[in-house]
Amino acid sequence: MFKNAYTLLRDLLPEAPLQIGTVLSVSNGVAALELPGGGIAQARGEAATGARVFFRDGAIEGGAPDLPIEIIEI
Repeated sequence: MFKNAYTLLRDLLPEAPLQIGTVLSVSNGVAALELPGGGIAQARGEAATGARVFFRDGAIEGGAPDLPIEIIEI
């Protein structure tokens, strides 16, 4: 079956990675998240301050377990 050029290009690009962060604050449906490496990100969605969440492509996908995080640099 024939696919259009846009669909072929989208198939070549990787999906956005699933990340984890701790909610620092929420304002107007946008959460400020602290990443395990110390960076800050923003994502749309509601979550309680201090909660750990999964987010991808600028949107909170759900709660994350409160487990220790190991950062491995390659």
